[in-house]
Amino acid sequence: MSKTFASQGDLSEKKTSFTEIGSGLYAFTAEGDPNSGVVIGDDSVMVIEAQATPKLAEMVIAEIRNVTDKPISHLMLTHYHAVRVLGASAFGASQVLMSEKARAMVAERGLEDWKSEFQRFPRLFEGHESIPGLTWPTTTFSDRMTVYLGSRKIEIFCPGRAHTAGDAAVWVPDAQVMFTGDIVEYHSACYCGDGHYADWGATLGVIESYSPEAIAPGRGDALVGCDRVESAIEGTRAFLEATYRPAAKVASRGGSLREAFDAVRERCDSDFSHYAIYEHCLPFNVSRAFDEARGIDTPRIWTAERDLQMWEDLQG
Repeated sequence: MSKTFASQGDLSEKKTSFTEIGSGLYAFTAEGDPNSGVVIGDDSVMVIEAQATPKLAEMVIAEIRNVTDKPISHLMLTHYHAVRVLGASAFGASQVLMSEKARAMVAERGLEDWKSEFQRFPRLFEGHESIPGLTWPTTTFSDRMTVYLGSRKIEIFCPGRAHTAGDAAVWVPDAQVMFTGDIVEYHSACYCGDGHYADWGATLGVIESYSPEAIAPGRGDALVGCDRVESAIEGTRAFLEATYRPAAKVASRGGSLREAFDAVRERCDSDFSHYAIYEHCLPFNVSRAFDEARGIDTPRIWTAERDLQMWEDLQG
């Protein structure tokens, strides 16, 4: 096993795409790096996910300006992770939206998460010097809210615990399109270090219940067509189950974290090792699965120091 995080050696530039997934709806994707979404309304634009730095956010803004000159009025953040929120200042949106639970997680662990993620994945923090500080919402909601961009209705809702306890999704009913954040991934590992394995499947069921015709997932290609949407949801579900079950089995017999890691790798490598960020996510996913199986409901806060200790524990 490498003595450094797999993501620390991931320095290759990713090819970006800007795909129309419905009328006036776009997915900014980057070969497994964090995605962003765009909703163009009558008079203004909503962006979903801010990228990790203002410099990276400018890549999204450049794509938006290729299709519209309408101002960006709303920035919707589906959860609190640094790679999703710290580029917010670049958009200049007057409204920054986040669930109440996600905001609470910024207060509880946002600074620690920033330091942890920066250590793990330096490439995603290109231009980090321009980050003004933690990103705080101007507006929060408990379960759901509705935003109108002129006549265009946007429904924002919390479908349940999954990638974090504060996940939200964005539904555009006139096009049957959903922006799921990291609740759904496509040919990318789910990052489960702050996740809730036991709840995630039911949350995917809520997403399915909308019968979306297209999805912008958290990572991976834009998904247009019901078949691709279903494939991504089922692929996400399969990844979660394959990760959790071996770790839970080891935990139930009093085994070690290292034994759980080996058991998960044995089960998952053949099916998922080609997924984006698989090696990066694996130790964090196993650690959280091992904790949850032992009854730890609230994910423990990842700090730069805890990351390194976990990595050391898994060496052998």
